[in-house]
Amino acid sequence: MGRIVYLLSRLIYICKSFHSFNARNYNINIINIIYMGDTIQEFNDYRAKMNEVILGKQNKVINRLFNLDTNTYAEGALSTKTKEMLGLVASMVLRCDDCIKYHLGKAFEQGVTTEEMYEIFAVANIVGGTIVIPHTRRAAEYWEELQAQ
Repeated sequence: MGRIVYLLSRLIYICKSFHSFNARNYNINIINIIYMGDTIQEFNDYRAKMNEVILGKQNKVINRLFNLDTNTYAEGALSTKTKEMLGLVASMVLRCDDCIKYHLGKAFEQGVTTEEMYEIFAVANIVGGTIVIPHTRRAAEYWEELQAQ
């Protein structure tokens, strides 16, 4: 039932956002609505599955790298929220879409607000230049998905 309510609310939002009806855009947005809710779960499931495969090979360097990454984002002199915001900026500048999704999810868990998120996007675009804009679009879309779930 929750999924149906979500889909209907997204449909209403899209319909209200059209100033002039464009059938092509309407059809594309309907397809996005249908698949949007699954994107987060699919990303998280795939990431967990492949991390298990990679770590299961017991390569000392890779395992240590993963451990170092985990420990880097632990609470310290900088809060985990601040570290996730920094990680997101770096990921956007490096144009790593999987990294961006990961840090968006973590930032969402840490309570980053939409206002803060768009400042993060602004910093990433200033540092990285206009090449980051397409990644900002995808990041904004994923952020909307996180908030809608």
